[in-house]
Amino acid sequence: MNASTSALFIAVLLACAVEAVEATTIVLAAGTTRDWRSASSGVGAALAVLAVVVAVLGPAVSEIPIRGLRVVVGALLLVFGLQWVRKAILRASGHKALHDEDRIYAQQVAAAAGQERQRAALIPDWYGFTLAFKGVLLEGLEVVFIVLTFGSNARNVGLAALAAGCAVVIVAAAGFAVRAPLARVPENTMKFVVGIMLTSFGVFWGAEGAGANWPGSDASLLVIIPAIAAFALGLVAVLRRAASPQPDAAGVQAVAAQGMR
Repeated sequence: MNASTSALFIAVLLACAVEAVEATTIVLAAGTTRDWRSASSGVGAALAVLAVVVAVLGPAVSEIPIRGLRVVVGALLLVFGLQWVRKAILRASGHKALHDEDRIYAQQVAAAAGQERQRAALIPDWYGFTLAFKGVLLEGLEVVFIVLTFGSNARNVGLAALAAGCAVVIVAAAGFAVRAPLARVPENTMKFVVGIMLTSFGVFWGAEGAGANWPGSDASLLVIIPAIAAFALGLVAVLRRAASPQPDAAGVQAVAAQGMR
């Protein structure tokens, strides 16, 4: 793999892993508290819908001229990437609560446990079915978006799909092996890295679509990604310093007076 394909694989793998963690948490809550057969049916139905979406959108995206596609996708990646980076910076600097899968899992379990069991056709528990279906569908649509945008821009949908498949299989296997939320997965760190990668690709592809020529072509990503990462980490350091309590003059005088006693 060259620098561009390696960065593509890592970016798609991490981004899809984040979505897979959230989907797995919801499915585990539905299956554990409700009914595994209904939850599994919801997962299957969501995957069927996603397959139709891929079949419809895949050819349509590939027909868009590459230059126009890179402008549009670059802008979208910048929007999503900067949002992820902003939230990650706020979390890392202590201005926003960290993402907690244990807490989310507990909330999903509590909500599911409080619902009455209702049968619908061949589905033993309709609530468990819809909970799993919506969780997998919503997170799956984001995975589809990531694969199609990254893969189409890089003219390597196969590699993007492989990275997404690896992420989903690894996270789902780990989740169902322990039958617990993946709280040990460093999701906050992953979101920070993914935000940086999305922003970097957005800058790279958006500029290319606008007609810019990067020095070194794809190798310029090896400069863009560390530069954006360094800038984000710098903001974390600044915000941490700003968030630390500063003693006022009276407090300093009081401490000094106590020290002289």
